[in-house]
Amino acid sequence: MSERKPIVGGNWKMNLHAADAEALIAGLADAGLPDSVETVVCPAFPYLAAAAKQLEGTGIMLGAQDVYYEANGAFTGEVSCSMLKDIGVQWVLTGHSERRHVIGETDVMVNAKTRAALDAGLSVILCIGEKIEQREANQTDAINAGQLAYGLAGVSAEDLSRVVIAYEPVWAIGTGKTASTEDAEKAHAAIRGVLANLYDQSAADAMRIQYGGSCKPGNAAELFSQPDIDGGLIGGAALKVADFKAIIEAAAGVATA
Repeated sequence: MSERKPIVGGNWKMNLHAADAEALIAGLADAGLPDSVETVVCPAFPYLAAAAKQLEGTGIMLGAQDVYYEANGAFTGEVSCSMLKDIGVQWVLTGHSERRHVIGETDVMVNAKTRAALDAGLSVILCIGEKIEQREANQTDAINAGQLAYGLAGVSAEDLSRVVIAYEPVWAIGTGKTASTEDAEKAHAAIRGVLANLYDQSAADAMRIQYGGSCKPGNAAELFSQPDIDGGLIGGAALKVADFKAIIEAAAGVATA
């Protein structure tokens, strides 16, 4: 069994309204989630402050779905690291495929956000992954390696301890498709190999790598049983207490097996 503590993140994306968000947080707080798994929830920006208050004392960590890399200034619509820290945010997502491919974020921007968050004392879930045409061209490992190298450029080995990598095959997000367990493990093992080249084997072995492609209660245990898969970054299933709890418990079952 790996000594890495599993981590399961819930990315709510642009979903739920205030009452629903409050009810979901309350349900998770009362769900008796296992403490052998690190749990992070990422509501939409308007609900972060309220969520921070609800989560006090629960052991559940609070994450933001995005952040800007400048400290302050004339950047209409953006939110800084210090603003997030002010309201109790501990984690941020960077490089999510929807930010890259829908919003148009570049590798340079992803790196700037990652470094700014780490410099501010936040922890980061750095997302990487290939699109369907890249997968069909057998470019999965090359795409992941490039996004890792860009995303972690300038990140010290010391700061790396506050980074989690989320592998999200873009073709599997929200489509109901899932990479086979074998394909997911192969991609994760390759990512760990890239980390060993960028840093060293010890740093690579310590890195937690989440799977982020349509992970559900029905497939979570099999995915998490793989030696290089250390939890999941969950989308749709994170919006239901029962489903999210089942995924977290699957991670806990692997951790204690």
